[in-house]
Amino acid sequence: MTAAQDRATILRRAVRVAAAASAGFYPLLYGAGLPVAALYALFAPIAAGLLSAVPGSGRQRASTMLRALPPALVLVTLGTLLAAYTPAAVGGMLLVGFLLAFAAVAGPRPAGIAPGLQLFYILACFPPYAPGTLVERLAGLTAGALLLAACEVLLPDPAAPSYRDRLADALAVAARGAATGGVPPRRLRAAGAKLRLSDVPPAERPAGAGRTDRALEQAGRSARRLLDQLATLAEAPPVTADPESATLLHRVADLCTGCVRFLRTGSTPPPAGALEEAMRAFQADRARAFSRGPDARPAVDVQRRQSRVLALAESARTVEIAVDIALHGRPTEPAFPPEQFWYAGLSTPRLWARRLVGNVTFRSVLFQNALRTALGLAAARAVAGSLDLAHGFWVLLAVLTLGRTTAGATWRAVRRAVVGNAVGALVAGALVIGLGRHTDVYAALLAPVMLMAFALGPLLGLAYAQGLFTLVVATAFAQIAPVTWRLSEARMIDVVTGSVIGLVCGLLAWPAGARREVHRAMCGLLRACAPLVPATAQTLLAPSGGSRTAPVTLPGIHRLRLAEAAYAQYRAESPADREGDRADWHALLIAAHHMLLGAQWLPRFGLRPVPAARDTSAARALGAAAALEAETDRIASLLVAERPGPAPATGPDRDPPAPLSVDLEVWMTSLARQLARIEASLTPAPGTCPPPGWTGGPVPGKPRKRGR
Repeated sequence: MTAAQDRATILRRAVRVAAAASAGFYPLLYGAGLPVAALYALFAPIAAGLLSAVPGSGRQRASTMLRALPPALVLVTLGTLLAAYTPAAVGGMLLVGFLLAFAAVAGPRPAGIAPGLQLFYILACFPPYAPGTLVERLAGLTAGALLLAACEVLLPDPAAPSYRDRLADALAVAARGAATGGVPPRRLRAAGAKLRLSDVPPAERPAGAGRTDRALEQAGRSARRLLDQLATLAEAPPVTADPESATLLHRVADLCTGCVRFLRTGSTPPPAGALEEAMRAFQADRARAFSRGPDARPAVDVQRRQSRVLALAESARTVEIAVDIALHGRPTEPAFPPEQFWYAGLSTPRLWARRLVGNVTFRSVLFQNALRTALGLAAARAVAGSLDLAHGFWVLLAVLTLGRTTAGATWRAVRRAVVGNAVGALVAGALVIGLGRHTDVYAALLAPVMLMAFALGPLLGLAYAQGLFTLVVATAFAQIAPVTWRLSEARMIDVVTGSVIGLVCGLLAWPAGARREVHRAMCGLLRACAPLVPATAQTLLAPSGGSRTAPVTLPGIHRLRLAEAAYAQYRAESPADREGDRADWHALLIAAHHMLLGAQWLPRFGLRPVPAARDTSAARALGAAAALEAETDRIASLLVAERPGPAPATGPDRDPPAPLSVDLEVWMTSLARQLARIEASLTPAPGTCPPPGWTGGPVPGKPRKRGR
């Protein structure tokens, strides 16, 4: 989004919120004479439309707000009933605060509306204890929410392309690249980058726990890998006399074209299993050529190209199955291997239960954030109730809006907020003193002051937003009841109190945010994936009658989800909190993906060595796999500041592996390159050289000087 588009979006939001708040506040206060209902009608659009980051188009946001209305009414009722006793209100705040903050596991929309729902409980749970006003409160809240939903529909933001459309566009590029080979590598990778969830608007991200969202996310990830593999293939030196690869690439192109039509129009999907049959025929031809002896085999560069083509065909096959699951809810054909599509046969409640249980751990950043938020809000409610602070809900509002995932970011937010509130309090105090009880003037000022605050605050920064919001508070409360300059004093005290509580919580509960957790999560991910390398090699190099069962990858998949969540939060934190961290986290995630995928598809399609070469070559390959496992564990130790094991000893270059599985060689060579780059990002010294005993081509590690 450009800067001009961003400013236009902020202005539209300011107009929507100001219009909805005004349309509810003025008629209820001056027409119906219901000040409590007017206050809730004013506050509801501000909470749900401004202080909550609800993603999506106008209709999507309106739908989210309408679905959130029943829970909001329940929270206001609960807060009203618990307001009589501070311990009860604190207990309710702890429970409500945790549950709503933990709703982030359900995706961007529940996470976006959660702060607004928190504020509805906060506003209602403070004295005076007035259950007799409950109907008025609920009526005002309902009016404000409905008016805001109407404004969202009448003045919407432009709709963003859906993830399904993005996936179709990317697969169209992949189809052209596979069919003609004429798409530049940069364009192929750029098409894949558009599927990265961090570059997709939150409302369009397939982040839910159901089969459709999980399948779309897997299809997008596989399409990105397919496009990257096509780009790598295009960058490789040209190879002649390889018609088998060209035929399989055309099958991949046909599949991608069929998936594009299926995604865009819902037409008949590509024939299920057609690519699988083509891959098996391709592999059978390779095996026959390989068994004819060294003189009859294709050249090594042809073998490697065929291995890369087979790997990208596997990526396309994964796209095919995932798209089928996404659009039908379940696969029309058996999803194989089952471990890769483990979610396909589970019911939606079981999938949600897995998502929730998987994040109920101190290693989950979502759990950490929810616990930190709940403890901060509960502490703020206890302090405000114990000290009997006037307008104490501002204390909790400060904790909720100024809290960040790191102590450093919270301190920076608090400094700006306190300065902004101090200036705003001075201006508001002068305004109240100058105007006295001229309610008509306050009524005339409220709408333009809201529009100015909601538009300029996000554009100018947190200090301006806090100062201008203080003016909104003063002009609104002055119409509901007589106020003095002490209203500004009370707000200043409450904001400072809430800021101190937020800072203390930030210092005591995970002050480093996701920085430490991303190190731990990535370490756990690497250690879960590292054993897959020798296990896959053993499976692939077993005798023909041996087991072809793929290694178990579910623990690695679970670790991958936790690591991706930690990395997503880490990237969202301030650059100042990431200063000095040189690790290439994206490369580490790619390496883990590579291990998981290789462990799933190589036992099915990877070539085995001929019996005569197994004894001499397999031992060296297994040694190289063990060295890669050791190198992965060494990198994991570096991530958590443990003493790493010794680096694998370097060895001389060896001849290309004519008798060994070229598929295993290509996979392990790529892994070695990736691990070398990762270790280079963690330590000042360059990465290591090829693992000992490796029988493949050169594996980049420690750079060699020219002429050696």
